[in-house]
Order: sequence, then C-alpha cells, then structure tokens
Amino acid sequence: MPLRTPFNHCQVPPWQLAAIEFQQNPVPLELGDVLITDRKLWRKLDELTDRDARAWFFHDYLSVKFSLHAWSDLSHTAPARNALRHSYVHCLRHWGVESNGPSGAALKHWVESRFGLRPTYHGGRLAEDETARMKYVRDRVKGAAHTMGLFQQLDLLYTHSQRELVRQRGNERWLTLYRGTHDSTDYWLQNAPANGRRLLVELNNLSSFTEDPEVAWEFGSSVWRVQVPVPKVLCFPGILPPQFLQGESECLVLGGVYEVERLSH
Repeated sequence: MPLRTPFNHCQVPPWQLAAIEFQQNPVPLELGDVLITDRKLWRKLDELTDRDARAWFFHDYLSVKFSLHAWSDLSHTAPARNALRHSYVHCLRHWGVESNGPSGAALKHWVESRFGLRPTYHGGRLAEDETARMKYVRDRVKGAAHTMGLFQQLDLLYTHSQRELVRQRGNERWLTLYRGTHDSTDYWLQNAPANGRRLLVELNNLSSFTEDPEVAWEFGSSVWRVQVPVPKVLCFPGILPPQFLQGESECLVLGGVYEVERLSH
C-alpha cells in the first residue's frame, strides 16, 4: 500500500506532482488501497487478452459495484436520475460538453482530493476572479450532492487507465499529446524565460489533450506539443467501450507546471 501524505491520497506530495521536475522524471502513482480492495477486478483484467473485452469488463464491474445497471432500469425515478447524473460516465461526457459546469467541478474536486492539485480555472482564473471562485464552489456542491460513489469510480478509472497504458505502451514514461488554446498567455509563467518555441505553463488541475495535432488546431489559435507523464493521464481513447465516450481523441491529464512546445500551423 502506498504511503499517503496529509494532503492527498497518493504517495507523492502535491508540491512534487505540480513541479516541472515531475514532468521530467515521473514516477508511477497509486491511489490509496485501490489495488488491494478491488484485486479481483485487476486479476480478471490481467487474464483478458482483448482490449475491448477489458473495456467492457471494467464498465460492467463498476455498473454492478455501484448499482448503475439497477439505476438504468429505473431511470424514471428521481434517485435513479441523480445516480446516473453523477456516474463517472456522465461526468466524463459532460466534461467534453462543458468543463466549467457541475460535472467539471466534480472532476476537478476529485483531482484536488486525490492528488492535492488545486484547480486554477473554472469559467475564470480562480486566483483573480471572485465570480469564478463562487461559481466553482456552487458547481462543486452541485456536483458532489449526489455522487453515489463518484470519487471511488474515478479512483478505479484512473487505476485502470494506468494499468492499461502499461499493457499498451510497455515501459513508456510519456505520451506525446497536443492541446489547442485561444488564451495561451493565461497559462504562461511570466517569470520563466521562454526558450524559442518552448515555454513553461501552469495547467489547470485537469485539462483536455488529444493525440492528434490536427484536432488540436480545431480547438485553438495556438497548439502546444507536450510530453505528458503517463502517471498524469486519467483516461484516454479506448479505455471504455466506444459508445460511452466519443470525444475527439480526448485524453484527460492532471495539471501542474509543464514545459510545452508551441507549434506553427
């Protein structure tokens, strides 16, 4: 079982996770005792040789453990609607639609709870915008009001993603990902000197990336290429059955300070 700091649920303190040094030299992360309490899940996934079969088994396991199938069968009732509204699939879907709404706040709150990385943006820069801070608090309350085990579901999703990346990518420590943005200056660390096309940025505690640079250009007037540490990937394309998530090659990545490379179109 990994040691926990007083500030998060993994063995690396948040100030180390947030630093540029973690991007340069990442180490694997474990959340609490997830590997122990759900060892039957991991054992079964290790036995399955087909990626799609693993994706279905993982979702079915969570559906049974958190009664998502039962809620689906009774989706006309208010408790069922609340449960489905705050399932991990619903949150991931709504993140793709509006990352600054209640589902986005719930996901950012999970990152803060588990990794100690505080959000920096929610409809505005939280350090400077009181309206944005109040919105984040309200959305976080809405998102957490009927979580029905949401944080535990996300713990399992993160752990599944990490194990699946090892299966698919072997000992690779980074993924080359891309992010499009229209407001890149909001992320720059102004006291950090730029080195040609390279600069240091501070990302929100959860951000969307893509594996396809052409897709990234559709979402911003500038695009960054980033070497993202594998331990900072919450989910990626193919981790769930395709009918559940149909994003644009979207990966969800934990934040902190990153060195990024600006691309020209």
